[in-house]
Amino acid sequence: MRGSRNCIYLWLLALSLSLVPVLITAPVGAQAPPSWLDPALLPAAKAEGSLIVYSSTNEQEGLPLFKLFTEATGIAVEYVRASDAVLMSRMGIEFRAGQRSYDIVQTATINKMPPQMLAQYEPPETANISSQARDPGKRWWGVYANYNSPAYNTERVKASELPRSYQEFAQRKEWAGKVAIDGTDNEWLKAMIEHFGEGEGTELVKRIVATLRPVVTDGHLAMARATGAGEYWVSLNNYVNLSMNVKLAGAPIDVWPLDPVTLFFGQVGVNARAPHPSAARLAANFMLSRECQQFLAKYGRLPTRQDVQSNPPGIIAMLTQKQVITGLMSPDEERKWQRLFDQLFKGR
Repeated sequence: MRGSRNCIYLWLLALSLSLVPVLITAPVGAQAPPSWLDPALLPAAKAEGSLIVYSSTNEQEGLPLFKLFTEATGIAVEYVRASDAVLMSRMGIEFRAGQRSYDIVQTATINKMPPQMLAQYEPPETANISSQARDPGKRWWGVYANYNSPAYNTERVKASELPRSYQEFAQRKEWAGKVAIDGTDNEWLKAMIEHFGEGEGTELVKRIVATLRPVVTDGHLAMARATGAGEYWVSLNNYVNLSMNVKLAGAPIDVWPLDPVTLFFGQVGVNARAPHPSAARLAANFMLSRECQQFLAKYGRLPTRQDVQSNPPGIIAMLTQKQVITGLMSPDEERKWQRLFDQLFKGR
């Protein structure tokens, strides 16, 4: 009888010990708040209750991204999506009218906005992003790195046939009419002339245009999809993250970087007249967080944080083996380079 009681006691003791790790660790993991959830902002942001986002990111990425924000904070998000140009025009009109229409904006052109339109703020997560992705005036921050590179349809063009330089591009007569470039790629043109020099760079671009007769398109994502579908064999230049987005969706497309590689950033900024200023600052911090950039990497966006791996891995290392030229221009500079782009690509 005593042996039976001892067996039962030992069995109960073993069972109780086996349950201890589960009872201790599970609640702690479940309750840990996200690192970006700034406790100094959260109560006021929750009291505001809403967040209005203007973004050029497509809804397939943007809506599930901000669902993560809502789930963590309980703050409802209104997501307004349009192109960079449309958003810039809309925000300019609303600012002149004194309207408090949005909280944060996420586009690649925030650095061109008048500084008085943007709140001066430094989110805590700023410390974790690349120094190049930080505005010295503290009015915008890089959410993802927008590297530029040619891309090609891997079923139309063999990797062994790819030019090793832009000079070789100008010799591909067999690609005439099968190459595309977006009609707003003035940053790429500026980087080309900065890299090769004004005289040589301009003449090189003229030779490329004369030989390849590139189709001038409207929309970088549309061009990436058209290249992946084989409508164009080659994108003379495109945003690497969009080419990767199409590749990750299963299309036969890839990139190959050439000197120079142009870089700018998908940026986030806080409206100086934000109707929900605490929620806006909290959302800006969220967009610089590891969680946000890991989510965007699923779609091929290239992180500005070193603790987030690119998708596919190693692509940033491949791009940065080339000369990288950061292209952040003022509105006057952009107009100047866009005029030259139009002359070279549309005036033939």
